[in-house]
Amino acid sequence: MTTDIAIRLDRGAKHSLVTQIAEEIRNAIAAGRLQPGSRLPSWHDLAAQLGVARGTVRAAYERLGDEQLIASAGAAGTHVTGRPVSRSAPPPARALPPILQGAGGEPKPFQLGVPAQDAFPAKTWSRLQVQAARQMGNRVVGYPDPCGEMALRREIVASLAIARGIACSPEQVFVTAGYAGALGLVLQTLQLKGARCWMEDPGYLFARRALELAGLQPLPVPVDEEGLNVDAALALAPDAEVALVTPGQQAPLGVTLSLSRRQALLDWATARNAWIIEDDYLGELQLKGRAAPALAAQDRTGRVLHIGTFSKTINPALRLGFLVVPAELATLFLESASFLGPAPSPVTQTAVAAFLREGHYLRHLRRMKRIYGERRQQLAAYLTEQKIPHRLAGLSVLRQLPPDCDDGALARAARRQGLFPMPLSPWFAQAETAHRGLLLGITNVLPQQAREYGARLDALIREN
Repeated sequence: MTTDIAIRLDRGAKHSLVTQIAEEIRNAIAAGRLQPGSRLPSWHDLAAQLGVARGTVRAAYERLGDEQLIASAGAAGTHVTGRPVSRSAPPPARALPPILQGAGGEPKPFQLGVPAQDAFPAKTWSRLQVQAARQMGNRVVGYPDPCGEMALRREIVASLAIARGIACSPEQVFVTAGYAGALGLVLQTLQLKGARCWMEDPGYLFARRALELAGLQPLPVPVDEEGLNVDAALALAPDAEVALVTPGQQAPLGVTLSLSRRQALLDWATARNAWIIEDDYLGELQLKGRAAPALAAQDRTGRVLHIGTFSKTINPALRLGFLVVPAELATLFLESASFLGPAPSPVTQTAVAAFLREGHYLRHLRRMKRIYGERRQQLAAYLTEQKIPHRLAGLSVLRQLPPDCDDGALARAARRQGLFPMPLSPWFAQAETAHRGLLLGITNVLPQQAREYGARLDALIREN
């Protein structure tokens, strides 16, 4: 049955008759006067009713059809299919996850995950970016390699062989949009939805949430001075399908996975045909002694997928990371990268490749280790003088707090005063077993500022 429509037209209005007809029908659908399934008059009938040309009605119907509000079924007529999306109120603003708070703008004191702003070789980097843009502009127009620029992949292979002990080929390397891009590519390609995953507790809260969003079940495994407790993991879930670990410098505690536990983890993965995702987020930025080899360097059975990033060593704004997969998985990941996760901008990749090839990267890392070591030591010295319990934790210092302290509230209060420590408790999977503390990033705290910022934080803690 055809539904009658009450449409009022103003021939003196600024809007065309087509727009007025479409708007009247759209409003009727939105208000519920025209329900999904309702049949509209034909062009001829509605044109006669309104005293307009049939082409005018046809144009209005076509506009509504483009909006998927109505659909024509030939001789069966034109019917309402849906309702317009309301644009009256924007969606409510959502708070950033704790790990991302403070993002944007100048780095803040104690902020985690941001390299030293004052020590980056900006002039060298700017020159390489300009050269890369010019080089890309002169290249034959075409689609870039979805796995990443071969020049960068070769430099990554050379760097990993020297710094992380990994022997691989460029075909095993996939350039990604940061750590998130690499992790997403692994989870999609290996079809791990529904899998149970060992995860360090405390562990990187971004990764835990990413696993949940991808449909995996993170299983919290305690961490001690030797890293992930493999015996506890075996007791908890020996038949898990995957483990996500930070063996080089555990996030957030900074401990290195011991040799015996590395071997136990690899033995488990081999016996169970399970996967190990190695998050090597700090690479060789070990501030004391030589960095331990990557877990992938010890893998002899092709169970480890190694994720690295340039976020901590160069700049997180690059959104540039990489994934190294076992040789037998290279073809599978090639297809997945091509369709689901192609590499980011070739210009950025080309600049990073030159940064590595010309030796700037190694010089920059050596300088960063020295600078970060001094900054961490100055902050730790202040805490020691004040007899404040703490521990060194990679590129941060963990200021420990009493169990009854609300580290989240303290962190929020500190942000209001321009300090950006990260609370420790959210890194734990369960609130009732979480330890309390504040992670103090040291990368942008100059040695002469350590005492001032430390004292300001102490005063705030005493007040609260």
